[in-house]
Amino acid sequence: MLKDRVNQTARRVPAWLVYVLGILPAGYFLFLGLSGGLGAEPIKALEHELGEFALKLLVAGLCITPLRKYLGVNLLKFRRAIGIMTFVYVALHLLVWLVLDVQIASQIWADIVKRPYITVGMGAFALMIPLAVTSNAYSVRRMGVRWRKLHKLTYGIAVLGALHFIMLSKGLQLEPLIYMGIVLILLALRIPSKKFALPRWRMG
Repeated sequence: MLKDRVNQTARRVPAWLVYVLGILPAGYFLFLGLSGGLGAEPIKALEHELGEFALKLLVAGLCITPLRKYLGVNLLKFRRAIGIMTFVYVALHLLVWLVLDVQIASQIWADIVKRPYITVGMGAFALMIPLAVTSNAYSVRRMGVRWRKLHKLTYGIAVLGALHFIMLSKGLQLEPLIYMGIVLILLALRIPSKKFALPRWRMG
């Protein structure tokens, strides 16, 4: 069966390959920025590319549980690496905004407070910090069940990340709405099926 072949291949692929392949797009985006391949506003374009790739990684991470639950495809060994790379890209997205875009320290706080899409984005980043800090074998062993509960913050991060994309877009554009739709579907797939079960009525 196809799922068995996928699972066998996944077992042979080391998780560290996610880090190697995951960082390549960042280098490519930087190359485009330096070579004039990102258009007339390379800094804004670089921010966008890094942020959207982070959202893609976030969606990829959310896909792992439904793939296992509904299709029997087990990619759990890659979830931590995907989560860490998501944080890396969000951090790079934020760093470009802080260092290359805003630059003025006093303006940073003003933008966070006055611009709702930045407030939402910073909220998502703040939620990611405890997840990044605890994404190691020691924390998993130390925290036990609490680690799993903490990492459910990913759901809120995904919604905030998609909302951030919608809010920073000029007008209602299709692409950000598609991301939000995908995120909501992937979260809905995590709801136990019994939640939707109709009550059984006894006759007589």
